[in-house]
Amino acid sequence: MARPKNLSLLSVEALLKLRDDIGVVLGRKADDLKSQLSRLGGGDGVSISMNGRGRRKSAMKGRKVAPKYRSKKDPSLTWAGRGATPVWMRDEMKAKKLKKEAFLIR
Repeated sequence: MARPKNLSLLSVEALLKLRDDIGVVLGRKADDLKSQLSRLGGGDGVSISMNGRGRRKSAMKGRKVAPKYRSKKDPSLTWAGRGATPVWMRDEMKAKKLKKEAFLIR
């Protein structure tokens, strides 16, 4: 089928067929890329999968991690060191002019 320069000139049926053809081509390309990724993937222990939108999702997402830091004032407050620094830690660091290393669990 000859491709017009302006898609608005195509009929609805022709547009639907074009969409289906594009879907087939993209599906083949995705399969090729997946097979290339599986060949490249080594046994490094971290698996990365692709979701429907093409974003990468780490296999470690959502897993619990042992706490790395503990509050001096309230030992029940802990932090694994991921994400933003907790408010309790910032407050204690400001009050006593401590560094993050002072809260490390040994």
